[in-house]
Amino acid sequence: MHGLRRILVTAVLAGLTGMAAAMGAEPAATAPATDRSGIDFAGMDHAIMPGDDFFSYANGSWVSRTQVPADRSSTGPTQDLEELTEQRTADLIRNMAKTHPAAGSNDRKIADYYAAFMDEAAIEKRGLAPLQPELDRIAAIRTREDLARVLGSELRADVDPINATNFQTSNLFGLFVTQALEDPAHNMAYLLQGGLAMPSRDYYLSQDADMAGYRSKYRAYVVALLKLAGTTDAEAQADSIIALETKIAQAQENLVDSEDVHKAATVWRAGEFAQKAPGLDWNVYFQAAHLGDQKQVDVWQPGGIIGLAALVGSASIDSWKQLLRYHALDDAAALLPKAYADLHFGFYGSTLEGTPQQAARWKRAVDATSDDLGDAVGQVYVKHYFPPSSKTKLQAMVKNLLATFDERIDTLAWMTPATRAEAKRKIATLRVGVGYPDSWRSYATLTVQPDDALGNHQRAVVLRYQYALAKLSQPVDHGEWWMTPQTVDAVNLPLQNALNFPAAILQPPFYDPAADDAANYGATGATIGHEISHSFDNTGADFNAQGKLENWWTAQDAAHFKADTQKLVEQYNHYEALPGLFVNGQQTLGENIADVAGLAVAYAAYHRSLHGKPAPVIDGLTGDQRFFLAYAQSWRGKIRDAALRQQLATDVHAPDRIRAQAVRNMDGWYDAFQVQSGQKLYLTPDERVKIW
Repeated sequence: MHGLRRILVTAVLAGLTGMAAAMGAEPAATAPATDRSGIDFAGMDHAIMPGDDFFSYANGSWVSRTQVPADRSSTGPTQDLEELTEQRTADLIRNMAKTHPAAGSNDRKIADYYAAFMDEAAIEKRGLAPLQPELDRIAAIRTREDLARVLGSELRADVDPINATNFQTSNLFGLFVTQALEDPAHNMAYLLQGGLAMPSRDYYLSQDADMAGYRSKYRAYVVALLKLAGTTDAEAQADSIIALETKIAQAQENLVDSEDVHKAATVWRAGEFAQKAPGLDWNVYFQAAHLGDQKQVDVWQPGGIIGLAALVGSASIDSWKQLLRYHALDDAAALLPKAYADLHFGFYGSTLEGTPQQAARWKRAVDATSDDLGDAVGQVYVKHYFPPSSKTKLQAMVKNLLATFDERIDTLAWMTPATRAEAKRKIATLRVGVGYPDSWRSYATLTVQPDDALGNHQRAVVLRYQYALAKLSQPVDHGEWWMTPQTVDAVNLPLQNALNFPAAILQPPFYDPAADDAANYGATGATIGHEISHSFDNTGADFNAQGKLENWWTAQDAAHFKADTQKLVEQYNHYEALPGLFVNGQQTLGENIADVAGLAVAYAAYHRSLHGKPAPVIDGLTGDQRFFLAYAQSWRGKIRDAALRQQLATDVHAPDRIRAQAVRNMDGWYDAFQVQSGQKLYLTPDERVKIW
């Protein structure tokens, strides 16, 4: 998340009447059996000392007997929930399809979208025809003005708002529309760098031997894809394409710089773009992107935007046409004939993530439908699987965690009264969304045809872009959700001073309304605390109670906070994720702050929930032991080395097994498991990082 940060968008459907047998539906996934304590004893490894490796102590036996499924790059409770949510939604849609939903209804659009994705014969028959209009526009480029027009027409709101700083798209730029950083009353258009097909600039520039190996295999993929599309000089074009992408990677700002929200607060008037970022005809670009009426735009990565614009003016038009044609093929491959989809998976799935087998087509159809018709699917899901009682109980836990955080602010001896008052105001006004949004997006204008898989996706992407553009002329919706209810994740939104906890994450093994409080607070409570803490991490702490980018810290408090967070940077820099490859403590700082602070808040909230009474001993475990074990078991997982390498290069989260070790900063953990000096995780009291 921006919490359990694995955006595992799940759920949709499995098909029309009788489709379950045809697609080979699997039984619903189930969580590991737990004892009355809520702890999976069979998954633990008691041969390992808790103070040496708490992740392995809590999960070692599970890890040793668990294999990553052939169609996944990783496995663990989050992925189990993905399977469960997927299967549940498939069942819902099968039943829904029997009612013969009316033409134009959301139910019919869901069914038709899925049917089109599953109709492989129709996809094979149509070949590249659905993509031909886009290929023709690219082929017709003759001048720099034409190039700017095509680039502008391709601008889309495909920025991941949960991880916008690590935004990556093959389109040259991406659009993100939300309230202005320094003006919470008005929405702003944000322009972010893009232009690459591989996951990040590191894949083009890193001198690491594995990265160099990926580049060689990437060239082979580009050549093969171009040849499949009938390109006669595929070898030469591949070299030209990769050379231009490498220049794009060199022009982009790195991930650490992109995370600096103060650099992102760079607003240019429309008329300044030509002078500040020459090379691209910005007037033509913005008109083609339907942004011609915007007086100003926020440039998130100014250095990247300047460098990319310069490349538009300096690289040959032919090289740009070749790049755009290749990106069009690459982006659409999953919805093109099987040879394209298989080739695409072979590189991005098998090579870059180490996943040997592509997911069954029905699962891919489920994910695609849930992505493009997210709120329509979400409405069906919560109606059946998130009753009001679940929402009420979760809201009570959130209320307790917020109250605990507020109390902890009062105990911070280092914090001056002025900073404390603003921090408490921020907690008091934090908006917490549980389960699903108050209002749903409309798909009334979306045309979905049962025989046009690629066209359905293209139209859904355009609708998403139109939705973003419409916000520019509307009041700010401070309650807007950025996740669908069927998403197994959670998020903190600093600009809105808000949290979203989708329904799908609020179920076992993370949350069980019938389970012991210690286990629930250790798993879901720590997640909620994590998201609350994001409001006060190295980025969230820069936003006030209204979501405005504003310094509300005294210089003295800011210096103390920076010193404590630097200790965390250094702590995580020493974690070796793969032989010779370490976690980047600065890159992952915000998430690490939230892990440490969220765990501390959840622990205090658990004790607060006891109302002064001693916690019961259950299955031989004290309340504190159950709390910390539940936390570590919520992070259990196995990941393929290639996928882990990609995470280290592109993600702002530390690997899961390392996140579980955040317990070493908690005094209560030392007492609960008798951790002693000399054990590998032991930190002296002054080395333990306590931020909130």
